[in-house]
Amino acid sequence: MLDRRAALGLAALLLLAVGYAVQHFWLSRPEPVAVPTVSGSAASATGGPPSSTVAGTTAPHGAPAPTVVVDVAGKVQHPGLRTLPTGSRVADALRAAGGALPGTDTDSLNLARVLSDGEQILVGLPVGQGAPGTTTGGLVSLNRATAEQLDTLPGVGPTLAQRILQYRQAHGPFRSVDQLRQVPGIGQRKFDDIKGLLTL
Repeated sequence: MLDRRAALGLAALLLLAVGYAVQHFWLSRPEPVAVPTVSGSAASATGGPPSSTVAGTTAPHGAPAPTVVVDVAGKVQHPGLRTLPTGSRVADALRAAGGALPGTDTDSLNLARVLSDGEQILVGLPVGQGAPGTTTGGLVSLNRATAEQLDTLPGVGPTLAQRILQYRQAHGPFRSVDQLRQVPGIGQRKFDDIKGLLTL
């Protein structure tokens, strides 16, 4: 009787061992994995060069390239609004307007400056001589001046002039001359030097 029980117990253990081995084999078997196919657009996104605009920014296939609209005014062949690719420079806007009229001095323009959307480029109209953005007294209007006009202020170069324009675009018209202190790069000393030359 004891031998029969021992044999049954041994058979049960053997059955459990076989079942465990089968389960282990089944779970560890290799499974096929589907390899995704690479489409032409994906290939260009990973291996090919992206489509780019003049400014060097990328744009999806079929999407319009980002642009800026500027007003070219003054002594040019064809003054008016011009739509140019983002990253274009003052020289590009001048070419789009047909170039300056013969005898026009363009030395006051920074031809290499990158354009901002909505700005006005004045060609051959110096500050203080009836140029839009200035008063008859020669004061520079914070709310109407172009980057070139702001650049004429003491200690304000092209970079700081662009920051003033960007602040104006982001926050709306200046409500007071003192608000200029909120523009990065305008310290108290610089503000004291130029506040007498400014108006709204």
